[in-house]
Amino acid sequence: MPSANIRRYLKHGTLPQLRVFDASARLGSLARAAEELHIAPPTASVQIKKLTETVGVPLFEQVGRHIYLTETGRQLHASCQDVFRALSDFEETLGNMRGLHSGQLHIAVSSTARHFAPRLLGAFVQRHPEIATVLQVHNRSALIERLAGNEDDLYLFADAPGDRELVVQTVLPNPLVVFARADHPLVGQQHIPFARFAAEPFLMREHGSGTRLAALKAFARHGLAPRVRMELDSNDAIREAILAGAGVSILSRHLWGVEPEPADLVCLDVEDFPLPSVWQFAYPLGKHICPAARAFMDFTRTEARRLVGQPASQA
Repeated sequence: MPSANIRRYLKHGTLPQLRVFDASARLGSLARAAEELHIAPPTASVQIKKLTETVGVPLFEQVGRHIYLTETGRQLHASCQDVFRALSDFEETLGNMRGLHSGQLHIAVSSTARHFAPRLLGAFVQRHPEIATVLQVHNRSALIERLAGNEDDLYLFADAPGDRELVVQTVLPNPLVVFARADHPLVGQQHIPFARFAAEPFLMREHGSGTRLAALKAFARHGLAPRVRMELDSNDAIREAILAGAGVSILSRHLWGVEPEPADLVCLDVEDFPLPSVWQFAYPLGKHICPAARAFMDFTRTEARRLVGQPASQA
């Protein structure tokens, strides 16, 4: 039997009230909360009024156009999060008990993985057709922003950031190499000095790109700066610029996954290359990973190498 000190909460449909209360506290506005929850503002107002009457102490104070939590409101909001977390944990438990017969999976991946990530996800969905999936591709900077905002279930990085608390699972090696057009003067030469490579016109990824960061670090280790001829916002654009004879660049060795690289594109044998890198799943420490995301991580652990055509020797 429920404890006597919570009976009043059970009498008045408190859970819908807490939903409105949580949205109002997060957004600092009753009107914005109503908009997010797709209810009329008067309905939201009534829910907050009922909750305030149940608690018996004001939960908000209004200053200008904004509302702010009172001390009681802050305490209730913390308890509200505990309630929602407990219900979410229960739903995850149910999902595990039911098996993967429903649910959604939202994944954000680095642009380096734009070709092989859909292949992995497609194979996973064939095995679990009931799972609805959303895949977004971003450069490193945008991916880190999404991770900080906890906007997705799972993130796939080329080298997960080391400056925050994350749970990380390595998926595959992602060595970075120097590519040039097949008729470039350096093609066929062995052990090309880094300084000789650095003298070539360089095709650079945009600000916020992980490949750009890795390239700049490589040049800095040699005390050199790249001769940037063009700055482009995708690896596909870099590839096309190389094929047009605009210069050389640093790209993932396995950028095309199981597809062969273009016949007119050649990997140069440059000092200090390939640069070590790995594709890694990551999510914030403490995040309650959904069953679909957990299943996808388990799936890639056993199937990724086969699906993208990397031999076991590259582990």
